[in-house]
Amino acid sequence: MKRFVQGTNRTQSILLPEQLEDYVSEDNPVRVIDVFVDSLDLGSLGFSGAKPAQTGRPSYHPSVLLKIYIYGYLNRVQSSRRLEREAQRNIEVMWLTSRLTPDFKTIADFRKNNGPAISKVCRQFVLMCRNLDLFANTDIAIDGSKFKAVNNRDKNFTDRKLQARIEQLEANIARYLEELDRADRQPELVPEARVSHLKEKIASILSEQRPPPPSGRRAARLT
Repeated sequence: MKRFVQGTNRTQSILLPEQLEDYVSEDNPVRVIDVFVDSLDLGSLGFSGAKPAQTGRPSYHPSVLLKIYIYGYLNRVQSSRRLEREAQRNIEVMWLTSRLTPDFKTIADFRKNNGPAISKVCRQFVLMCRNLDLFANTDIAIDGSKFKAVNNRDKNFTDRKLQARIEQLEANIARYLEELDRADRQPELVPEARVSHLKEKIASILSEQRPPPPSGRRAARLT
């Protein structure tokens, strides 16, 4: 007897690994982001908030938000609201941020206050990855195109070629940050309203269904 592949019962209790660590493979690119950012002196690089304020509510350490931005750049996540959602649902980002979930306004304000520093660190990260030939076998896109293995000819940069590559990289990073700014200025569609509208539409379509006429031909009403 032929069968389809069956999924699991959504309401069934199952045992999953208790640690996020178990979900992130040893060669996952987020581990590179994590080690790279943790090695930086963010205060000397010009990031605000590197030291906690003496009063007021606790804030996010800039390393958390910077990791989110580098992840977003590598994966072309193009708005602060989408970055917020990635932190809430994406296991890689959950691992990267230790389950911290800053809201989109916090993410956007971090970019507003630290734009030049973010650009500089992203450039350093990409150059480091190229120099170490990291991600050569992945689908990560870090300079506007998919990563590819560095061959001997690619490694023989003249000063002019190297400067051109850096300028291209800086332009790509600037373009990404501009895309984020532009996306953040767009009004957000309210998911609840869209879901409600779809439910009403489905209910309307179902109410229009009628049993087929005796002739066997289906009657249809177009609205």
